Amino acid sequence: MEKKLIKKMTNSISRKSIACLIIFLGFLQSISFAQSSTNFNQRDDEYRMLGLKRAKAAFEMADTDFKRVEKLFNEGFVAEQELIQAKQRRSDAEVNYQQSLLAVIFEDQYVSVDKAVKYQKTDGSKRVALTLRNTSGGAEFEKLVEVEDALFRALQPDVVNDIYVSLLNNDGAIISQPYEFKIEKLKYGYPQKIDFELLQDVDMVTVNIVFSNGKQRSPKIYLQKDNSANRVIFQSMQFAQEVELGGSATFDLNLELFSGLENTFRLEVVNLPRSINRYFQDATTNARLSQIKFSERSNSRSAQLKVFLPERPTENVKIDTSLAFYVVAVPRNFKGDFLSKRDKIWTAEELLKLNIGFSKLEINPRGIGKLLVRAQQLFFNSTGSKAVEATIEITNEGSRPLNNVQIETDLPFSWRKSIEPQVIPFLEIGEEQVVKLTFLPPEDISPGRYEIRVRTRSLSDDQPVDGEDKNLTIEIATEANILGTLSLVFLIVVVIAGMVIFGIRLTRR
Repeated sequence: MEKKLIKKMTNSISRKSIACLIIFLGFLQSISFAQSSTNFNQRDDEYRMLGLKRAKAAFEMADTDFKRVEKLFNEGFVAEQELIQAKQRRSDAEVNYQQSLLAVIFEDQYVSVDKAVKYQKTDGSKRVALTLRNTSGGAEFEKLVEVEDALFRALQPDVVNDIYVSLLNNDGAIISQPYEFKIEKLKYGYPQKIDFELLQDVDMVTVNIVFSNGKQRSPKIYLQKDNSANRVIFQSMQFAQEVELGGSATFDLNLELFSGLENTFRLEVVNLPRSINRYFQDATTNARLSQIKFSERSNSRSAQLKVFLPERPTENVKIDTSLAFYVVAVPRNFKGDFLSKRDKIWTAEELLKLNIGFSKLEINPRGIGKLLVRAQQLFFNSTGSKAVEATIEITNEGSRPLNNVQIETDLPFSWRKSIEPQVIPFLEIGEEQVVKLTFLPPEDISPGRYEIRVRTRSLSDDQPVDGEDKNLTIEIATEANILGTLSLVFLIVVVIAGMVIFGIRLTRR
């Protein structure tokens, strides 16, 4: 009986000793946890991912400690107060973990531009295909936090909501259509492609991205070119010009390469009559070009097309008749028979089938009237009130007919005139017309020199055309008195005869 009682007391003491030892160890662990949980690392704000790992480890330790104390409480080895303290420590660690998780999720959300490809549609409009990617924590979150975590599922750290995207130029103006595009959700690992039309043709844009309640990114991006097109795209601001016959037109061309295979292209002009001279030249050096090459660093080049019109209308070049033609960039290794059919009249559909870059240009020949006035004689002598006659030749040396050619004169006071014809209704290109001018001085005209200005004017295509003024000089001399002259001569003869007779008589004496 005594042995049983001693054994029972020994077992009871052993159980109490073990319980006390467990409690003591738990107390030491609690103190250690409390110290570790209260020691705040100032770098956790700077390195939020490391802070999240630290908070997660502290929460797991607090949860393990709570479960251990709860088991001891159920077995009657610890007091209720210690269970409450363990539960409080776990709650504090859980809140700290959730705060760290929220900080990482909402501070580290990031949307990056994966691709920005510029291309041209068949209607000539320039567009940009933009690919955005959610580059937030993603897989790192999943490694750090179990997917089964309810908070993780509720917060969706792998999703960025309400993203607004627009394209800006260097001045900060929106140049995209639509002006702004909204992406409802962008999930990690699932990039999204959006398409914009460019309202301004540029090679570099600023992609303005607003997300996560006002967070903003504005990277400046050089646009890639769509290499799948394998051709050169032309752009000309002066694609339609009016040029006077005998003059020249300069078309400024901007060439963009959309090719990943070729970088050298031959420049050609089709549908333009061979009587019209033309050539390509470099926009900077004015060196003549037959081919153009793009470098690896630049997919854009500038060139000019010079077109020279004949001085007179021809069968193929008619005034006010627009000439439409195409500039073409043919790959150097093009295998088609395009170059052997330069005299063929090509259509846009046929050029599209060849998959070569081209652009339509227009030139409208415009004639100009030029009035040439010639006078064989500009100085005239006359006496008294006699009429003075003069002639001038009127010639149309322009490239457009002249209408209503008028001849006008500025006469001295009291002078009269006669002009035949005074108006020439129509003067064809190169035609010549002689005009007769008659000037009548007044009866009491005084001797001297008189200036008369002859002016010519006409119309060509409802535009005034003036000829060169001609100044005629008329010198008026005094009329001779025949009777007085004869009387004077007779008187001189009589005097001489008298002197002769008188001399003879003196010699006879």
